[in-house]
Amino acid sequence: MESRLSMRPRAFTPFQKAIDVIEELPLEDQETLIDLIHHRLVERRRAEIARHAVETLQSVREGQAQVGDFADLRRDLLDQILDETQTEQ
Repeated sequence: MESRLSMRPRAFTPFQKAIDVIEELPLEDQETLIDLIHHRLVERRRAEIARHAVETLQSVREGQAQVGDFADLRRDLLDQILDETQTEQ
């Protein structure tokens, strides 16, 4: 019996082509591919986090960002809201 997915017409997008090729691989190769892709995604995310950290430190050094804790952020936001409210009146 055919599944509902296999009854749909196949869209020949690059993604679908890749899925079709992967499904033809032996199960062990599919599992290896999943592990490989997972590790590469983790490494890509780590690189992205590191890049953001460098950008943030640079912003702090240039005076475009401030360092503080949650209480500092809350106080700054409340002061900003208060200033905007007073300006509107």
